Amino acid sequence: MDEGTAGGPPTDGSGPAQSRGNGAPAGGEPGEPSDRGAADTGALDRLPPMRRRWLARTLGVAVDELGDLPAHLLPAWLRPTPGERRWPVAVAVVVAIVLQWLLPSRLALTPRWLLPGLEIALLVGLIILNPVRLTREVRAARVASLAMVAAVTAANGVSAGLLAYRLVHGTATDDPAVLLATGGAVYLTNIIAFALWYWELDRGGPFARAAARTAYPDFLFPQMSDPSTADPAWEPLFADYLYVSFTNTVAFSPTDTMPLTRWAKLLMMLQSVVALSLVALVLAHAVNVLK
Repeated sequence: MDEGTAGGPPTDGSGPAQSRGNGAPAGGEPGEPSDRGAADTGALDRLPPMRRRWLARTLGVAVDELGDLPAHLLPAWLRPTPGERRWPVAVAVVVAIVLQWLLPSRLALTPRWLLPGLEIALLVGLIILNPVRLTREVRAARVASLAMVAAVTAANGVSAGLLAYRLVHGTATDDPAVLLATGGAVYLTNIIAFALWYWELDRGGPFARAAARTAYPDFLFPQMSDPSTADPAWEPLFADYLYVSFTNTVAFSPTDTMPLTRWAKLLMMLQSVVALSLVALVLAHAVNVLK
């Protein structure tokens, strides 16, 4: 993360420790439950000195006291946390599959069942491995998860390409309701597909984020810029990435969450191009049909 980020780090030391959160002092009280003991600093230990000074000043503690903070006061995205729940991603994938299946057959890859069937098979396997929370990290499962997202993206990419081709060559339906419904299904699936990519790739993926393996995010959420204004338990979950994808699709640009790495910028740029092209072509043809 760029050290000049909004609310960036100070160049001097920080002040004395202060009480925060539920009134617990920075060093914790004797006899507190174990989950409020000294934090497993994880990615915090890998922060450069200037970044550590900024975080210490934001949290109101001395730099050398960061490692002694009660675990519940250190920002969750900088320390190991329990794995995410499975169901939000599973629901999103199911919605994407349903939207793909509802599209006209002329806008789907042949055989039509191929990609949706692959997505369902991969999703079922991933649910069996981690039915409730993402706790069991297996390399094969990581590959399967990326393959599932790739299948969702490929299926929607084929549909978007065929729809654009038919619109340009005048072979699309002349029913504006059907046209708008078809374009809307592809548009919504585009939001889900890119949300899955952001969720899978940011800071190495959900397992790497839960283990706090890196302190440098690919997406800078507002809560990361100024931890003093956020609940220490906050960390980016799938819903946050879905929101990023939605706003990028609607505004055709980042809004409150900034991409920091090149791959994140290029992926958001690609999503905006797809969304803008789809909206322009579908609306232009629908308006022409209505006239």
